[in-house]
Amino acid sequence: MAVATTDDVTESRLLLAEYDRLKEEQKTRIGFRDNLLYFTLAAVTGILAIAVQSEQDQLLLAVPVVCLVLGWTYLVNDEKISAVGCYVRDRLGPRLAELSGARGAVFGWETYHRDDARRPTRKRLQAAVDLFTYVALPMICVIAFWCSPAVQPLLVTVSLAQTLALAVLGRQFLRYAER
Repeated sequence: MAVATTDDVTESRLLLAEYDRLKEEQKTRIGFRDNLLYFTLAAVTGILAIAVQSEQDQLLLAVPVVCLVLGWTYLVNDEKISAVGCYVRDRLGPRLAELSGARGAVFGWETYHRDDARRPTRKRLQAAVDLFTYVALPMICVIAFWCSPAVQPLLVTVSLAQTLALAVLGRQFLRYAER
């Protein structure tokens, strides 16, 4: 392994290396986040199939647990993906532009794709999909449980706590969707 000299290590090179690492992290997080949606749907389908086949309505309360854990993980990854983009746009790009003497944005894609006129509609539709998957679907299961003969005081308490947690998660999805 060659030892870098001080001539090899410049602020511009360090910033470009940071950019490469950040974009790699962003790419990895996007893949993970997108797969979480599919995994959530598969897990919910599996739970519902078992609940229906076994006729154990209390299993419906497993759906909110799965959706809360995976929904929070989805949300955290989505926030980090956005944070990387914001950092590149607001900090890294301008600093590199200053060092290089560039006249415009150094990482033009970071702002260009955000100017699409259809972006607000896509953001709203994605928020609707996220809310349906991680909040509405588990709430439907909670309501189905409430309407079932399996209702017991302890499970009702659990379902009420789940409902509160789902409301918090839904609020967080809406807050992040505003960006």
